[in-house]
Amino acid sequence: MTTRRERIEGGLWGLLIGDALGVPYEFRPPERIPERALIEFEPPPGYSRAHAQVPPGTWSDDGAQALCLLASLQDKGRLDLEDLGRRLVNWHERGYLAVDSEVFDVGIQTAQALQNVRAGVPALKAGPSGERENGNGSLMRVLPLALWHAGNDQALARDAMLQSRVTHGHMRSQVCCALYCLWARRLLEGAASAWTDALATFRDLYPEGMEQRTELENGVQPESPERGKGSGYVVDCLLSARDCVAAGRSYEDVVKGAIALGRDTDTTAAVAGGLAGLQYGLDGIPERWRRALRGQDLVEPMLQKLLAR
Repeated sequence: MTTRRERIEGGLWGLLIGDALGVPYEFRPPERIPERALIEFEPPPGYSRAHAQVPPGTWSDDGAQALCLLASLQDKGRLDLEDLGRRLVNWHERGYLAVDSEVFDVGIQTAQALQNVRAGVPALKAGPSGERENGNGSLMRVLPLALWHAGNDQALARDAMLQSRVTHGHMRSQVCCALYCLWARRLLEGAASAWTDALATFRDLYPEGMEQRTELENGVQPESPERGKGSGYVVDCLLSARDCVAAGRSYEDVVKGAIALGRDTDTTAAVAGGLAGLQYGLDGIPERWRRALRGQDLVEPMLQKLLAR
């Protein structure tokens, strides 16, 4: 039986490894993704890699921002949006918690939000909030909140939505982050039907008539039969992760399935990989990827603090 400790370790490493695995294949349509057996940190010979200057096994903005959130939670003991905003700016400008301090693959909306933070806009209001500004940039980093949070489901959902607002202010992005954290919590608890349980919890927390519930039903449409396409749209990213976790029989199955969708491969694999890490635990992640991931010295101190919490 997988222990809670093993699930927490699997969740954090699963996010970072999924991100790093997806980096070389980003922006490619599904027909240009190698067959699953050949999807590795180092793509097949002759494959035209995205971010060709980035060494294999390097996480991108997804992993770095997730670590920024975790570091802020651990240092402040609570969700402090101003502190999170400053750390994200430090990542963007100085490579804080990026491997080799090298920043690449920054989302347009996130860059705009961090410019707002630098200009003095309160972090709570920094994230653009138009309906067309619903990228997956706040979803990709939110998992550490669910791993760290000791509050009840309502507090977890609230904080998940608040952290989104630093870069992604629309209610749709906020709802996706809250639902994802509830889903991660259910996996951490070992629930057999974690996605369904998370949906039921969200609906209990936000009854009909509330803005969050309306956005869930009309914007997210979490029970839509349409399969995810691996794009950078927050709803599609969430539903792509749902499909990959449901279809996979192992951590490796889940992240390779995410990358096989093409398009925003690193983020889809990070979002799905964190969940798969929770489900299968640290030992479920292939050792070859655990050994080859770069930047582990940045993660270990935070992980040990998380496990001791």
